[in-house]
Amino acid sequence: MAGCCATDYRKLFNRKFAARDALRYRDRGVTGTSQTLVELAGDVDGAAVLDVGGGVGAIGLELLAAGAKTATNVELSDAYEGVAAELAAERHVSGRVERRIGDIVDNGAAVGEHDVVVLHRVVCCYPDADAMMSTAARLTRRRLVLTYPQERASIRAGISVVNAFLRVRGCGFRVYAHPVARILGAAEREGLQLEKRVRRGLLWESASLVR
Repeated sequence: MAGCCATDYRKLFNRKFAARDALRYRDRGVTGTSQTLVELAGDVDGAAVLDVGGGVGAIGLELLAAGAKTATNVELSDAYEGVAAELAAERHVSGRVERRIGDIVDNGAAVGEHDVVVLHRVVCCYPDADAMMSTAARLTRRRLVLTYPQERASIRAGISVVNAFLRVRGCGFRVYAHPVARILGAAEREGLQLEKRVRRGLLWESASLVR
């Protein structure tokens, strides 16, 4: 992600935002599309999980509780680190959680392959869908699960309004409605096969791909 966009990403996803996410997770656990991805991940017994843009690490914590061996979280914003550490400690899994700050597209080789890779509402925050999906697919040994906006005219219009607001506010961060064929095709070119697509509500679609 370009430097200006990454900087504005960190401004948007700040400590206050992270604290709200942590409070919501403590109160309700994972819900909505987060729960869908936990379900799509399937049997994770003994698996190494990579959660890209995972925020406070809620999905990783749920997969650890379901039997995963480790959870690695790669996040652009360091604002999540404090509350993420608290959540992991509360669940007595600190030693099984690794957190890294950076852009997975730039640092994928250093992160390495994992059995299960999670992209929860990540592709819609990244300008280059091909680079994000290709990187994530190359790091996937077994299953890649992700959530992205449904391909609907009303959603594209809504995203245009959001981006116009961000532009007026002088924020370089943008939201993207990449074509679904482009998103899934980039992963399939790296050897993954589409397993399942699930729509939840009128906005989000989730998918699982397997090697």
